Amino acid sequence: MRYLTVLIFSVLSFSLGHSQINEVGLFIGGSNFIGDVGATDYISPNQLAIGGVYKWNRSPRHSYRFSLIFSELEGVDNNSDDPRRIQRGYSFSNQIIEIAAGMEFTFFDFDLHTGKKLGTPYLFTGISVAHHDNFYFNNGVLTSEDSSSWAYGIPMALGFKTTFLDNFILSFEVGARYTFSDELDGSIPDAEFRQQYRFGNINNNDWYVFSGITLTYTFGLNPCYCAASY
Repeated sequence: MRYLTVLIFSVLSFSLGHSQINEVGLFIGGSNFIGDVGATDYISPNQLAIGGVYKWNRSPRHSYRFSLIFSELEGVDNNSDDPRRIQRGYSFSNQIIEIAAGMEFTFFDFDLHTGKKLGTPYLFTGISVAHHDNFYFNNGVLTSEDSSSWAYGIPMALGFKTTFLDNFILSFEVGARYTFSDELDGSIPDAEFRQQYRFGNINNNDWYVFSGITLTYTFGLNPCYCAASY
């Protein structure tokens, strides 16, 4: 929670010098992992995910967005539909801290100064990085490598947001993260000298999904969305 507090205060300090509409709030939901261990269901949250979100609304159709989310990724072979995984019986849990930044695009205009109730689907994409511990399976036993790594990825989220009470916006979102790592579930050790313990499909990287709701508070001066004239 220390990181979340720092994020919120940093956002508030940053917003004082800008005359755009700002949003700051909380995300709460669940996470699920898709990789070489556990089930491969695309949307099946099994662990709590919580964090903070900041948005800078550049226009009624797009926003710059930053988030910090804490969760625990879990994979249990016995929850899989694959009989080979069930027979293998591996399981893991890995705490992550994810930082993501990118652009949010709305399907329809979302001008907060119209005074009307608004609602629109939206897309979010950008870049993410997740800090996680490293481990591997030694004869089926989960073994720590006593190290940690950063897994870079691409977030791809689809959601719907609507104005909610005064100055509040409520969003519902499902966001998949494709990572450039295959180490989140221990199927590939981080250390080179432990590569004999690797298993699974080495051509497929790990995915994880956040599903949940976001409640943000809006503040700031009325921005000018009009095009510049010459």
